[in-house]
Amino acid sequence: MLQQSVVHRPAAVLRPYVAEAVGYRYEDLTPALHRGLPSPHLTVVLTLDEPLVMAAHPDPAQPPGTHDALVGGLHTAPALIATGTRQFGIQLSLTPQGSRALLGVPAGALASLDVDLADLVGRPGAALVDRLRASVDWPGRFALLDAALVGLLRDAAPAPEVAEAWRLTTAGAGRLPVATVAALVGWSDRHLRQRFTAEYGLTPKEAARVARFAAARRRLAATVARGGRPDLASFAAEHGYADQSHLTREWRALTGLPPRRWLAAEHQLLRPDADALFRFVQDGVDGGAAVSRA
Repeated sequence: MLQQSVVHRPAAVLRPYVAEAVGYRYEDLTPALHRGLPSPHLTVVLTLDEPLVMAAHPDPAQPPGTHDALVGGLHTAPALIATGTRQFGIQLSLTPQGSRALLGVPAGALASLDVDLADLVGRPGAALVDRLRASVDWPGRFALLDAALVGLLRDAAPAPEVAEAWRLTTAGAGRLPVATVAALVGWSDRHLRQRFTAEYGLTPKEAARVARFAAARRRLAATVARGGRPDLASFAAEHGYADQSHLTREWRALTGLPPRRWLAAEHQLLRPDADALFRFVQDGVDGGAAVSRA
C-alpha cells in the first residue's frame, strides 16, 4: 500500500492566505467514505488524476458530484468523499482572508458549499490543474502552484474588527466568550454577530465550536497515532468541553460519529497504526459496535 504525504511551505507572500499545502498519493485503498470535517480553514483540493467524488456536501440541498478542482467553504457538518482505491492530489487550507485575496469572495459567500475552482477564478483554475498533472515531481508541482496562487492575489481584506474577532476566536481554540470578543473589538454582541456572520458564514458561537473541535481533533488523532489510549473524560476537560457527554454530542454533530467511531472510520482510509487504533476502539466504543481490523 502506497502512502505518500508531502508538506509544502508556500512562498512568503502567500502565507497569510495559505495555512497549509499538502501533496498526497495513496494507492490500494479500501473504498470508503472519508469525512471532510469542519475546520477554521477553507479547503481547496486539486486532483492529479481521478476527480474527487463528493457523495454528500455539508449543505444537504447540494447534490453529489465530481470535481477536478474543488473549493469547500467553512461549515459545521461533515462532507462525505468517496475515496475509491486511490487518491492523488494537493490539498490547500486557506485562511478566510485567503478566500478574499485568492478567490475574490468573502468566506461567507462559500459557507457550507463545495464549488469548482474555475467557477470562482475562471480559466486559470482549469489551467492550473492541467499544468500540475503534467508535472512529474512534487518540487515542480509546488513551484507551479505557488506561481499560480501569486498570480491570483488581489488586495482585499475584511474590516479590521471582523478580522481581529476571527483571530481572537480561533487563536483561543473557541474558549473566549463571544461577549469578550465583542468588547475587545469595540462592538456590541449584536453588531459583531451580524458583521462576523456576513463575512464568514458562521456565527461567532459556531466559529468557536469549530475552532475548539479542530484543536481537539488534531490532538486526539495524534495521540492515537502514537499508540496512546486517551481518557476521553480528561480529554474533554482539557479542551473546554463540559464533560465527556458534551464532547461526544459535539463530535456527533460535527463529524456524524462519536470520537472512537470517527477514529476507526479514518483508520480505514489511512491506517496510521493498526494495532494501537484497534486496541483503542475495542476498549470502548461510544454507544456503537466494536470495529474489527481490516
